[in-house]
Amino acid sequence: MEHVKFTEMKQGDAEDYEFLHPLEVEYAKEVGERIFDSLSDLESSFSGYQISRLGHSVQSATRAWRDGADVDWVVCALLHDIGDVQAPYNHGEYAALVMEPFMREQCVWTTQVHADFQKYYYAHKVGGDQNTRDKFRDHIYFDDCVDFCELWDQASFDPAYDDLPLEFFRPLVMEVFSREPYDPDVLRPGAREPLVNDAVAAQRKQAA
Repeated sequence: MEHVKFTEMKQGDAEDYEFLHPLEVEYAKEVGERIFDSLSDLESSFSGYQISRLGHSVQSATRAWRDGADVDWVVCALLHDIGDVQAPYNHGEYAALVMEPFMREQCVWTTQVHADFQKYYYAHKVGGDQNTRDKFRDHIYFDDCVDFCELWDQASFDPAYDDLPLEFFRPLVMEVFSREPYDPDVLRPGAREPLVNDAVAAQRKQAA
C-alpha cells in the first residue's frame, strides 16, 4: 500500500488508518530536527536590533547555560522567539504550543506570556503600559517569568557577547523533543525549577 484509498477522511477504513499511523509516528519523531532547523529563519526575521533574532535566541540560551539552568530552561531560552516569523503578533503563544507536549509547564507558561513581561523594559517609553505583566501577579510562575526576562531575554542583544555556537544546543533540543509527549513526569504542573544554579554553572565553566 503506497497511500490511502480515500479522498475524504470519512471514507477511510481501518486499513487506511492502520497504514497511516506508523507513518505519522515516524514523522513526529523528527520534530526536534525540524524545529532546530527552523531556527535559521530567525536570521532574516524582524531587524533593527544590533543582532539578529537568531543571535538573540542563541545569546539567551548561552546565558541560561552559563547560569547553570537545566535543559528545559536552556531550550526554552533558545526557542522562546521561534514564532516571530509566522506569528509576530502572538509569537509567545506560538512557541509555547510547540513546546507544550515536551517541556515543563513552568517553561511553557513563561514562553507563552514573556512578551507581556518584556514590556516592563520599554512600553512606558512609547506611551504604553510597562506594568502589563501585573495581570499575572498571582500566578505561580510570575517570578520565574520576571527572572527569565531580566536575566536572559531583555539582556541578550549584545553583539560583543561571547555566544556559544548554535550547534552546541542541537543535542539539548533533540533531548527535549524525543521525550514521550505529555508525559506527566516531564510536564510537572506546579513544579518550579530555579533559573540559576551556581553549582552547575561553576561545573560548566570549569568544563568549558
